Amino acid sequence: MAVCARLCGVGPARGCRRRGAAREQRRGGGGDSEPDTDTDPEEAGGGGGGAVTEDEEAAERIEGGRPVPHPAEAGPAGRAPLSLLELPPELLVQIFGSLPGTDLPSLARVCTTFRRILRTDTIWRRRCREEYGVCENLRKLEITGVSCRDVYAKLLHRYRHILGLWQPDIGPYGGLLNVVVDGLFIIGWMYLPPHDPHVDDPMRFKPLFRIHLMERKCATVECMYGHKGPHNGHIQIVKKDEFSTKCNQTDHHRMSGGRQEEFRTWLREEWGRTLEDIFHEHMQELILMKFIYTSQYDNCLTYRRIYLPPSSPDDLIKPGLFKGTYGSHGLEIVMLSFHGKKAKGTKITGDPNIPAGQQTVEIDLAHPLQLPDIENLHDFSELSRIVLEVQEQIRREEQEHQQEEEDRCQQAASQPAARPLGGEGAEGEETAAGAEGTPQDKAPASQPFVLPMGVISRNEDYPRTCRICFYGTGLIAGHGFTSPERTPGVFVLFDDDRFGFIWLELKSFSLYSRIKVSFQNAEAPSREAFDEMLKNIQSLAT
Repeated sequence: MAVCARLCGVGPARGCRRRGAAREQRRGGGGDSEPDTDTDPEEAGGGGGGAVTEDEEAAERIEGGRPVPHPAEAGPAGRAPLSLLELPPELLVQIFGSLPGTDLPSLARVCTTFRRILRTDTIWRRRCREEYGVCENLRKLEITGVSCRDVYAKLLHRYRHILGLWQPDIGPYGGLLNVVVDGLFIIGWMYLPPHDPHVDDPMRFKPLFRIHLMERKCATVECMYGHKGPHNGHIQIVKKDEFSTKCNQTDHHRMSGGRQEEFRTWLREEWGRTLEDIFHEHMQELILMKFIYTSQYDNCLTYRRIYLPPSSPDDLIKPGLFKGTYGSHGLEIVMLSFHGKKAKGTKITGDPNIPAGQQTVEIDLAHPLQLPDIENLHDFSELSRIVLEVQEQIRREEQEHQQEEEDRCQQAASQPAARPLGGEGAEGEETAAGAEGTPQDKAPASQPFVLPMGVISRNEDYPRTCRICFYGTGLIAGHGFTSPERTPGVFVLFDDDRFGFIWLELKSFSLYSRIKVSFQNAEAPSREAFDEMLKNIQSLAT
């Protein structure tokens, strides 16, 4: 703002009495801290009172869109020195409109002229469009008496911290919430997998809450849960990357037919069928358990931020969110991310056995599997033999690596001066060996694939060719996440948008299909932030 002050001519160069007095006051005992660049935009364009200042006199000299120089300020030729105040007001509107909205409150403090110009709604209309993607005709707001500055300051800027992807804390079940700016609303959409077992179908979504500005005073939060329309709700930002919702009228969630009607309605939405259509008794128990557990929250939930996984050119496929089949538990949402020679599948939604946040599968990209020919692939024992051989090989490699590390530490302790500082030791050789090429570079373009006899799959419509397979492990546990253990399995890459996993111990197959939704405000600020997020949601699940 110091640069702006010099350009507009209201700083020391013009002998501004007000700024000089303010500066002396700060030296005498006032605070000298820099203004907050993320100040409330409501301050910009606000009215002022008191005596007419020198800046106001300069503003009054603007006639016909151009400033008229004060006689005392004119040079020998009768011309004033160049400054921002000499620019036409409409040009200043264009300049100010190109600045971030969070900078405009500080700009309004420079002088009264700037403050008056910042009352122009054109500036805030542009900020709403460029920063938050509001494409609605904001001029319609004039009918309700709400300005674009009100929309920016009291709605978009105020609730900017809840935009993005979130995971609700619903015990083991989790979920996926996407908070977006939708027209003149901020809406929280809960994304649901398609009905089991149609894993390739698009995601379903329903609104849980919305925020809008219907009057100048403040934004209104409404709960959208239930079937009686929007009603009074509340949102509280608990801390960084965490917020909570509360419904103030939970009676709107009740149905006239009681819990039985609520259950039948929920079952049609969640599973697309009635309980009579589900013949498996264990599945009926799981469904009823989920309804009882989730309905008790009444949309009063805490949400924690999640990020989409970052990608790199070396990744096997593009990381992201996938829908996957999980037997009697139905379809669940899994996040696939890459970490060097490992790939991880983390549950965004979960079940009583493996809760949301846990790492459901891990793929060892350093150990590709060569499947038997199509005739022998039908034999489950043959596939099991291949996988267990790789498992034993990995065990031996880990033991050898551990022994090498111990020997290296002992040698370093006895001869510290002889230890290489880097670039030519065993670590350099290991790096060179790892740089020879990735397994997928040597794999064939495609190969026939069929599930072995006896392997159960909820979806028989899986691809009959695959690109490559890797050794992996899958997490299994008893009810309540008891006795968890990682068991061997086969990761099968079909194409850029589909992969599968064969659970050897369970003799079951999970098919995963990419979620093709463009989520906004969901990118991780850094790889470290994404890794920290994974640790947090896993620790909460544990």
